[in-house]
Amino acid sequence: MLDFAEPDETSAGFAGTQVVWDLGDLALAQVSTKGLGFAGLAGHIRRNPIDHWLLTLLSEGSSQTTTPSRSFDGGAGSVQVHPLGRAFEGHVTDSEMLLLFVPRDFYRDMAYVLDAAEFSALDRGMGRLLADYLTSLALRLPTLDVTDVPGLVAATRAMILACFAPSPENLGEAHEPITAAMLERARCFVQAHLFDPYLDAKALRHELGISRSRLYRLFETSGGVMHYIQHRRLLAARAALADPTDHRRILDIGEEHGFGDGAEFSRAFKREFGCRPSDVREGINNGRSNWQTDDEQNAAPGERLGLLLRRLQA
Repeated sequence: MLDFAEPDETSAGFAGTQVVWDLGDLALAQVSTKGLGFAGLAGHIRRNPIDHWLLTLLSEGSSQTTTPSRSFDGGAGSVQVHPLGRAFEGHVTDSEMLLLFVPRDFYRDMAYVLDAAEFSALDRGMGRLLADYLTSLALRLPTLDVTDVPGLVAATRAMILACFAPSPENLGEAHEPITAAMLERARCFVQAHLFDPYLDAKALRHELGISRSRLYRLFETSGGVMHYIQHRRLLAARAALADPTDHRRILDIGEEHGFGDGAEFSRAFKREFGCRPSDVREGINNGRSNWQTDDEQNAAPGERLGLLLRRLQA
């Protein structure tokens, strides 16, 4: 997710703790850390990047973030917005914070709302309201039952939309609003032609009427056009596998979604979601929760957040 820089002084050791709640469509982390430097890397640097929005609420401490075009500060009580698929760097003092990971597909039709607020800190009005909500959420999560999660996620989605409602000022400062509209058009085209064996970068360029370099920049944070197309196909395959009414063989589902070889399908699926196609099918048949996988349950503590963030892309 991020690269961390060692603090200048570590002779006394380094302290940091993290507790993560898996909310199915979202993830919330409570973090306590000594001061450190951090850097987010753009998609072309990472083969399989995480491109969620990260909403950070500092309850203690402060931070500063620098991007290629601007810098902004975050203090206690402010909610910061970092798009993890873009390049940035900064530092944080000794801090207590809450991190809410919001997948882009969680707001597929309203992505511009958070795009308009990216690389900013909300510390007044609705920003304070969101900070109060996140604080209350973290306090109450340990007492909630799994059956409460769907309603909780719906309420959180509504709260984020309300607090980040795009004002004319926000939209005016949005990062390349024309690019955002073009990207949404590209995503709709990919989804509509997902099972077309001829769907590729050339077809997408023809549909959008843009150059190869422009198309590359458009999908840079998604790991490239073909990686994005494969990601969407794997998502559709996972939905089919999780459908208890779909009794087709796993191999047939893989073939429908562009994988002619069962082993290739299984490897790609494992890379994307951290589990095998058969694990999803078996989980549905056994009535297991669709957001808990054996890989996450059995992984070492230091690996669980990474597995969770990968799965949130589904």
